[in-house]
Amino acid sequence: MIVDELWPQGPRFIRGGGFPLGTDAVLLASFAGSVRARRACDLGCGTGVIALLLAWNFPSLQVDGVEIQPEAAETARKNAEINGLGDRMNIITGDLRAHRSLLPAGGYGLVAANPPYFPSGSGKQAATEELATARDERSCTLDNVCEAAAYLTKWGGRFVMVHRPERLSEAMCAMTARGLEPKRLRMVQYSASSAPNLVLIEARRGGKPGLSILPPLIMTKADGTDSEEIIRIYHREEAASCPENSIS
Repeated sequence: MIVDELWPQGPRFIRGGGFPLGTDAVLLASFAGSVRARRACDLGCGTGVIALLLAWNFPSLQVDGVEIQPEAAETARKNAEINGLGDRMNIITGDLRAHRSLLPAGGYGLVAANPPYFPSGSGKQAATEELATARDERSCTLDNVCEAAAYLTKWGGRFVMVHRPERLSEAMCAMTARGLEPKRLRMVQYSASSAPNLVLIEARRGGKPGLSILPPLIMTKADGTDSEEIIRIYHREEAASCPENSIS
């Protein structure tokens, strides 16, 4: 078993199962910002990256995760244990479309999701069935995710999601249709001159209309090195002084 550190003395993640440690999950956990809630939920949590980062960053937070694929859910539980967070992370193996039978209505001040980005059957096919389930909407659609989020988020609570810019209109319509009012939006760009490749959205359950569009998150400087914000998010100043970041 190989365990990767996200940064020196930081959270560790088991490598394997075909689920890479993606930038989108790390950026979404950072975008969630300060968490005043006592409970959070990660919908379609995969191997538990977002759930674990939230629990790691906020010591009083209890986090539930829902994952349909048993192997990924078991890896999420192991990730919680190796980081000493088994008492504050509860991973449920189940289908988020059955949220009413799995989790409490209005039980969470924060709900997060890094859902499948592509309509089922579109684009390049994934190498494995596990990756295909995470990549496209064969097991849950964008509307399914927003329906579950609306049910689980308490009144005034927040729902944060990362998605693709080309589906931004669809995402915002799905949110508002379920009573989740978009309040913050931030595009993610590889460089200042490139088109956005991700979008981070925060919605509020029962919120009033009014959307703040934040400056884009630029991942690299003009010379191709990490931007100051990426260095901060990934604690890469510490990583530079400790280059060995995996153990077997």
